[in-house]
Order: sequence, then C-alpha cells, then structure tokens
Amino acid sequence: MWNPGKNLTRPSGAVSCISARMLLVAHAVTPQPWYTNTTIWIVVAGWTAAQFIKFLTALAREGRIDFTYFMSTGGMPSAHSASVGALATSVGIRGGFDTTVFATALLFACIVMFDAQSVRRAAGHQARLLNQIVDELFKHHHLSQDKLAELLGHTRLEVLMGMLLGILVGVIGHQIVA
Repeated sequence: MWNPGKNLTRPSGAVSCISARMLLVAHAVTPQPWYTNTTIWIVVAGWTAAQFIKFLTALAREGRIDFTYFMSTGGMPSAHSASVGALATSVGIRGGFDTTVFATALLFACIVMFDAQSVRRAAGHQARLLNQIVDELFKHHHLSQDKLAELLGHTRLEVLMGMLLGILVGVIGHQIVA
C-alpha cells in the first residue's frame, strides 16, 4: 500500500531519494485559465446554436429581426437542454463515459431537462392564466398593465430537440478541436 509519508522504493528494492510529496509536485498539472476549457466553449456553442435557431425561426415567421430571441426562454429548441446536452457529451468525450464526473453531468442534464418540460412549463401556464385574470380586472379597475412572462417552459419535443442539438454540438465541437 502506498504511504505518502515514506520514501518510494524502486523495483530493484533500492530506496529512492524522491519523496512521495516531491513526486506528486513533479507530476502536478499546471492549472490552466478557465477560458481554455473546451467544455465551457462547447456549452456556450450549444446554447448559442439553440438561440440562433429560435432567432431564425422568428425571423421567418414574423418577417422582422428581433434580437430578444437570443435571450428568451422557452421555444424550439430548448437552449437549456442544448447546453446540458453539450455539457454531458463534452464531459463524456473528454473524461470517459464511465466516470463519476460524466454520471454527475448526465444527472444534472436530466434534472435541468425535467425542470424545463415540467416545472417551468407549468409556471408558464400559470402566468398565462394570471395575465387573463389581470386583463379582465383591468377592464373594470385601473391596474398595472405589466404582464408575466408566459413562454417559460418547453414541450417534450422542444427538450428532446435541444438535447439532440447539444449532443451534436458536443461531438462536432470535439471533432473540430481534436
């Protein structure tokens, strides 16, 4: 059993002059700045691709440019699902699909996607109903005309398409970097 407090021995049985601590320092990886982390940029690319698709879809549907789609929630495809899909894919490609880190990224992705298509979607339905109530009250009383955001969550198809987009961006991103 390895004991970091004792000197290491060579296969010949001779005692090495390098202590375990010195060995660990010699083999330590120099920390790199966060912005050199490929996974971060692949996640950003997944989110950007999803938001760009929403932007183009709105442009085709409405015939006008609306940059708010780059920061909007809801719609096809899910940018949240694309981001976590790209994250899990990148972590799996870089570290291995049999690692604890990949399992953690995959579980995180599942939680985010479940939330996007259930909790946030329900909040969007509630916002729509509250906005209808406010409209009815506004007809009879002077109330604020501020509306709640109704496009919060996603359908299962939007989540699925976002996840597939994220996986595709993750795979292609690593092919480009490799």
